[in-house]
Amino acid sequence: MKTPKRLEPLVEDGLIDEVLRPLMSGKEAAVYVVRCGDELRCAKVYKEANNRSFRQAVKYQEGRKVRSSRDARAMAKGSKHGRKEKEENWQNAEVAALYRLAQAGVRVPKPYDFLDGVLLMEMVSDEGGDAAPRLNDVELHPDDAREFHAFMIGEVVKMLCAGLVHGDLSEFNVLLDEHGPVIIDLPQAVDAAGNNHAFDMLERDVGNMSAYFGRFAPELKFTRYAKEMWALYQEGKLTPETELTGEFAEAEDAADIDAVMREIKATLAEQARKEAAREAVDQPRDEVPEPPWMKG
Repeated sequence: MKTPKRLEPLVEDGLIDEVLRPLMSGKEAAVYVVRCGDELRCAKVYKEANNRSFRQAVKYQEGRKVRSSRDARAMAKGSKHGRKEKEENWQNAEVAALYRLAQAGVRVPKPYDFLDGVLLMEMVSDEGGDAAPRLNDVELHPDDAREFHAFMIGEVVKMLCAGLVHGDLSEFNVLLDEHGPVIIDLPQAVDAAGNNHAFDMLERDVGNMSAYFGRFAPELKFTRYAKEMWALYQEGKLTPETELTGEFAEAEDAADIDAVMREIKATLAEQARKEAAREAVDQPRDEVPEPPWMKG
């Protein structure tokens, strides 16, 4: 096939020998199968911000490091330089996450290089050498669903121990090769300690896994791994070897915010009622309100 313009620099630099075919086009990037020597790899070409359906929500950017205070100010103002820096920061996030997670032993595609908005990485293949399917494209036996779910919970724990939350984990962002699940698509990864939305994202990621595998093994839908691992993480007790139960008991003295608000509203309503009754008693019985047309 004709080499896409964005891949030409990698061909010229000898990083890619041949572009074979497009693999997929997603909300933030297009992926191509390329040949590098005797190996097949993937080239992920990030789309420009105005061509992406996935917008860079502020909550994903929170806690990410910026190279300088000047860049941070430019990004906040939305200047041309700031938009360029924000775009590079967004793309670099996945590259950094892949290297970080690969080092932590998480099953992610191996990254090889990153140049001009193109990420060159391992191609995850099935037994026949073709691109591995997404979880969403396979039917599972209940026993396999339980095994893969347990494996994915372990991978999420490893990620959290490495200080990251995927932020967009679902059956569409997990491939299934001959050895099991492989996690992909990490530009939304957030810093677990530096992002105030990290737990909400973790709970959603884990919930998506439970809901998907729960289609084949319904009992998995009722597990509570996110709160269990987050509590251990906050206490500094979570490790990749931690054995989780999938159960989590809320603290008995935890405040029921809804109940408290209902009590406050009821108290205010009662107070208003008493004040109204008091005013009615204090007003003279024979006093007649002045007609509107008599008022000056």
